[in-house]
Parts: sequence; structure tokens; C-alpha cells
Amino acid sequence: MYFVVKVTSGQERVAANMLSSKSEKGDTQVYSIIVVEGMRGYIIIEAEDEAVCRGFIAKVRNVRGMLSKPISEADVERLVTTMSAATQEIEKNDTVEFTSGPFKGYKAKVLKVDNSKSEITVELIDVVVPIPVTTKMNTAKVIKKTKGKE
Repeated sequence: MYFVVKVTSGQERVAANMLSSKSEKGDTQVYSIIVVEGMRGYIIIEAEDEAVCRGFIAKVRNVRGMLSKPISEADVERLVTTMSAATQEIEKNDTVEFTSGPFKGYKAKVLKVDNSKSEITVELIDVVVPIPVTTKMNTAKVIKKTKGKE
């Protein structure tokens, strides 16, 4: 059974790592811990039943509780594929538009892409002083691809 566990927003990987360490130490009936990219404030735990999951997450820092109803394997699959499809390929020299955050509505040229951190460094277009800004990839969408130009 899969259970949605509430965690401190932005601390999903930290909470998952602590839970993973806890599962390695003890004899638990927890089978997997899933961090879905783009699903802030939640992780998914596959466990034998609700009681096992509640006992497993008890007294773990950054864990805020769990939703009472389990979710189906199909729902988990849909979440994972939807969220991973949402991560787009942003490349150097692409033009992006910010969809959220302090630069919402601004357009920018991509200077550098760091896929390991899911960050891009951009230079805002149509500003008086162009300054490089580093931000998360999910705050921008590609509006113009640049093919073959480096």
C-alpha cells in the first residue's frame, strides 16, 4: 500500500534520507520511499499497512504526518510520470519566460544549465542593467529554442 506523507516543504529529500536510514537500521515492513520531483511538501511511502507507516514516520524530524487514505499504485505511477514529464529540457541560449517567483512575466536568455541542481543561470531581457540570475528550472518555461548555437 502507498501512503502520502506530509513533510516540511523543501525538505523532502532530507526527510526521505532520514527515513531511509531508519529503515536500514530496523526490521520494518516499509518497501520503498519515493520523492516525486515537483511535489513539494509530500513524499510517498510503500508499507505493509497504515499502522506500520504511522509507526515508521513517528518522531522523525521534518515529517508532519500522513494522509489517512492510501493511494493506488496507478496513482503513484501517474504522479511520477506526470511530474517527470513536466521537467523540460532547457538548454544554453534558449529564451525562457518566468511563470512564478519574483521574475514572473519576465523573459530571459539562458547562460548556464545545472541539471544536477535543477537550476539555470539566466540574463534578463529588457532590463536596464543585465545581471546574471540563478534560479530553479521549474520557475521558467522555454518560449524559444535555439538549435545548434553555442
